Amino acid sequence: MRKMMKKATGNMKAAVKKAALLMKDTRGENYVDTAVKILIAVVLGALLLAGLYTLFGDVVMPTLTQRIQEMFNYAG
Repeated sequence: MRKMMKKATGNMKAAVKKAALLMKDTRGENYVDTAVKILIAVVLGALLLAGLYTLFGDVVMPTLTQRIQEMFNYAG
């Protein structure tokens, strides 16, 4: 019985020590940091996509349409 009590006490002390070390551990990333990084990436991606959409809609597509019409304009 004493042997079992000593073993249980030792296990409890080890668990408490491990929990204390985990609470003091400061390495690694937190969830908030990762969420902020993902949010920044999404916002930058949306801005880039909106810029490309505007560029293609206002500059590239009208020029492309005009050039295609000029290529197939057999009248002169």
